[in-house]
Amino acid sequence: MLQVGKPAPSFKAQALAGTEFKEIGLDDYKGKWVCLYFYPLDFTFVCPTEIVEFNNAVDRFKALNCEVIGGSTDSVFSHLGWTQADERISNLSYPLISDITQAIGREYGILIEEKGITLRGAFLIDPNGILRYQLVHDLSVGRNVDEILRVLTALQTGELCPATWKKKGDKTLGKG
Repeated sequence: MLQVGKPAPSFKAQALAGTEFKEIGLDDYKGKWVCLYFYPLDFTFVCPTEIVEFNNAVDRFKALNCEVIGGSTDSVFSHLGWTQADERISNLSYPLISDITQAIGREYGILIEEKGITLRGAFLIDPNGILRYQLVHDLSVGRNVDEILRVLTALQTGELCPATWKKKGDKTLGKG
Protein backbone atom coordinates (compact mmCIF):
# COMPACT_ATOMS: atom_id res chain seq x y z
CA MET A 1 0.00 0.00 0.00
CA LEU A 2 1.24 3.46 -0.90
CA GLN A 3 2.19 5.51 2.15
CA VAL A 4 4.06 8.74 2.73
CA GLY A 5 7.38 7.99 4.40
CA LYS A 6 7.76 4.65 2.59
CA PRO A 7 9.58 3.91 -0.69
CA ALA A 8 7.73 5.17 -3.75
CA PRO A 9 6.77 2.43 -6.21
CA SER A 10 9.45 2.12 -8.86
CA PHE A 11 8.42 2.16 -12.52
CA LYS A 12 9.71 2.11 -16.06
CA ALA A 13 7.55 3.49 -18.85
CA GLN A 14 7.64 4.81 -22.38
CA ALA A 15 7.55 8.59 -22.39
CA LEU A 16 7.22 11.47 -24.78
CA ALA A 17 10.23 13.74 -24.20
CA GLY A 18 9.97 16.71 -26.52
CA THR A 19 9.04 15.02 -29.79
CA GLU A 20 10.87 11.75 -29.11
CA PHE A 21 9.89 8.53 -27.41
CA LYS A 22 12.15 7.09 -24.73
CA GLU A 23 11.94 4.80 -21.74
CA ILE A 24 12.30 6.43 -18.35
CA GLY A 25 12.10 5.10 -14.85
CA LEU A 26 12.09 6.42 -11.32
CA ASP A 27 15.61 5.01 -10.84
CA ASP A 28 16.85 7.43 -13.53
CA TYR A 29 16.28 10.26 -11.06
CA LYS A 30 18.21 8.96 -8.02
CA GLY A 31 19.76 11.88 -6.15
CA LYS A 32 17.03 14.29 -7.25
CA TRP A 33 13.57 15.09 -6.03
CA VAL A 34 10.78 14.03 -8.39
CA CYS A 35 7.37 15.59 -8.83
CA LEU A 36 5.36 12.84 -10.50
CA TYR A 37 1.85 13.78 -11.49
CA PHE A 38 -0.96 12.08 -13.36
CA TYR A 39 -3.91 13.50 -15.22
CA PRO A 40 -6.96 11.57 -16.49
CA LEU A 41 -6.77 11.79 -20.29
CA ASP A 42 -5.24 13.55 -23.27
CA PHE A 43 -7.53 15.81 -25.32
CA THR A 44 -9.59 16.99 -22.34
CA PHE A 45 -10.45 20.34 -20.81
CA VAL A 46 -8.88 20.68 -17.33
CA CYS A 47 -5.76 18.61 -18.07
CA PRO A 48 -3.99 21.09 -20.37
CA THR A 49 -4.41 23.85 -17.79
CA GLU A 50 -2.42 21.76 -15.31
CA ILE A 51 0.16 20.65 -17.86
CA VAL A 52 0.78 24.29 -18.78
CA GLU A 53 1.14 25.31 -15.12
CA PHE A 54 3.67 22.53 -14.44
CA ASN A 55 5.56 23.54 -17.59
CA ASN A 56 5.57 27.20 -16.54
CA ALA A 57 7.04 26.13 -13.19
CA VAL A 58 9.71 23.70 -14.47
CA ASP A 59 12.56 26.15 -13.77
CA ARG A 60 11.28 26.66 -10.22
CA PHE A 61 11.23 22.89 -9.68
CA LYS A 62 14.72 22.50 -11.19
CA ALA A 63 16.04 25.24 -8.87
CA LEU A 64 14.93 22.95 -6.02
CA ASN A 65 16.73 19.91 -7.54
CA CYS A 66 13.37 18.48 -8.60
CA GLU A 67 12.43 16.94 -11.94
CA VAL A 68 8.85 16.96 -13.19
CA ILE A 69 7.27 13.91 -14.83
CA GLY A 70 3.66 13.98 -16.03
CA GLY A 71 1.57 11.14 -17.35
CA SER A 72 -1.71 9.43 -18.03
CA THR A 73 -2.98 6.06 -19.21
CA ASP A 74 -2.84 7.28 -22.82
CA SER A 75 -0.21 6.01 -25.26
CA VAL A 76 2.91 7.97 -26.18
CA PHE A 77 1.36 8.31 -29.64
CA SER A 78 -1.69 10.00 -28.12
CA HIS A 79 0.62 12.29 -26.12
CA LEU A 80 2.48 13.21 -29.32
CA GLY A 81 -0.73 13.84 -31.26
CA TRP A 82 -2.10 16.00 -28.47
CA THR A 83 1.06 18.09 -28.08
CA GLN A 84 1.08 18.63 -31.85
CA ALA A 85 -2.60 19.57 -31.91
CA ASP A 86 -2.70 21.87 -28.87
CA GLU A 87 -0.37 24.87 -29.04
CA ARG A 88 -0.58 25.40 -25.28
CA ILE A 89 1.31 22.15 -24.63
CA SER A 90 3.46 21.98 -27.75
CA ASN A 91 6.76 22.85 -26.04
CA LEU A 92 6.88 20.82 -22.84
CA SER A 93 10.11 20.90 -20.85
CA TYR A 94 9.47 17.59 -19.09
CA PRO A 95 8.43 14.08 -20.14
CA LEU A 96 4.92 12.65 -20.26
CA ILE A 97 4.86 8.95 -19.43
CA SER A 98 2.41 6.46 -20.86
CA ASP A 99 0.82 4.24 -18.26
CA ILE A 100 -1.07 2.33 -20.93
CA THR A 101 -0.87 -0.87 -18.85
CA GLN A 102 -2.35 1.07 -15.90
CA ALA A 103 0.24 -0.54 -13.61
CA ILE A 104 1.73 2.74 -12.35
CA GLY A 105 -1.65 4.29 -11.57
CA ARG A 106 -2.62 1.11 -9.75
CA GLU A 107 0.65 1.08 -7.73
CA TYR A 108 0.16 4.73 -6.78
CA GLY A 109 -3.45 4.11 -5.76
CA ILE A 110 -5.06 6.53 -8.21
CA LEU A 111 -6.38 4.24 -10.95
CA ILE A 112 -10.13 4.25 -11.49
CA GLU A 113 -10.29 0.61 -12.55
CA GLU A 114 -13.71 0.68 -14.21
CA LYS A 115 -12.73 3.68 -16.38
CA GLY A 116 -9.09 2.81 -17.03
CA ILE A 117 -7.96 6.34 -16.14
CA THR A 118 -6.29 7.96 -13.17
CA LEU A 119 -7.41 10.57 -10.71
CA ARG A 120 -5.34 13.75 -10.58
CA GLY A 121 -2.51 12.47 -8.40
CA ALA A 122 0.67 14.39 -7.56
CA PHE A 123 3.57 12.86 -5.66
CA LEU A 124 6.82 14.30 -4.30
CA ILE A 125 9.57 11.71 -4.05
CA ASP A 126 12.84 12.56 -2.30
CA PRO A 127 16.35 11.87 -3.67
CA ASN A 128 16.40 8.51 -1.85
CA GLY A 129 13.16 7.32 -3.47
CA ILE A 130 10.95 7.93 -0.43
CA LEU A 131 7.43 9.24 -1.00
CA ARG A 132 7.19 12.47 0.98
CA TYR A 133 3.90 13.95 -0.26
CA GLN A 134 0.80 12.84 -2.11
CA LEU A 135 -2.14 14.85 -3.31
CA VAL A 136 -5.16 13.39 -5.08
CA HIS A 137 -7.93 15.40 -6.66
CA ASP A 138 -11.24 14.44 -8.21
CA LEU A 139 -11.34 14.46 -12.00
CA SER A 140 -13.08 17.83 -12.19
CA VAL A 141 -10.61 20.00 -10.20
CA GLY A 142 -7.14 21.05 -11.30
CA ARG A 143 -4.20 21.25 -8.90
CA ASN A 144 -2.38 24.32 -7.65
CA VAL A 145 1.25 23.98 -8.73
CA ASP A 146 2.32 26.80 -6.40
CA GLU A 147 1.10 24.77 -3.42
CA ILE A 148 3.08 21.72 -4.58
CA LEU A 149 6.16 23.95 -4.84
CA ARG A 150 5.47 25.38 -1.37
CA VAL A 151 5.31 21.87 0.09
CA LEU A 152 8.48 20.82 -1.75
CA THR A 153 10.33 23.83 -0.37
CA ALA A 154 9.02 23.13 3.13
CA LEU A 155 10.04 19.46 2.96
CA GLN A 156 13.53 20.49 1.93
CA THR A 157 13.99 22.59 5.06
CA GLY A 158 13.91 19.44 7.19
CA GLU A 159 12.03 21.45 9.80
CA LEU A 160 8.47 21.84 11.03
CA CYS A 161 6.57 24.30 8.86
CA PRO A 162 3.16 25.79 9.74
CA ALA A 163 0.22 25.66 7.36
CA THR A 164 0.80 29.08 5.81
CA TRP A 165 4.61 28.85 5.73
CA LYS A 166 6.33 30.25 2.66
CA LYS A 167 10.06 30.46 2.13
CA LYS A 168 10.29 34.25 1.86
CA GLY A 169 10.80 35.56 5.35
CA ASP A 170 8.65 33.01 7.17
CA LYS A 171 10.15 31.24 10.13
CA THR A 172 9.91 27.51 10.63
CA LEU A 173 8.95 25.98 13.96
CA GLY A 174 12.36 24.31 14.30
CA LYS A 175 13.43 20.71 14.07
CA GLY A 176 10.79 18.03 14.52
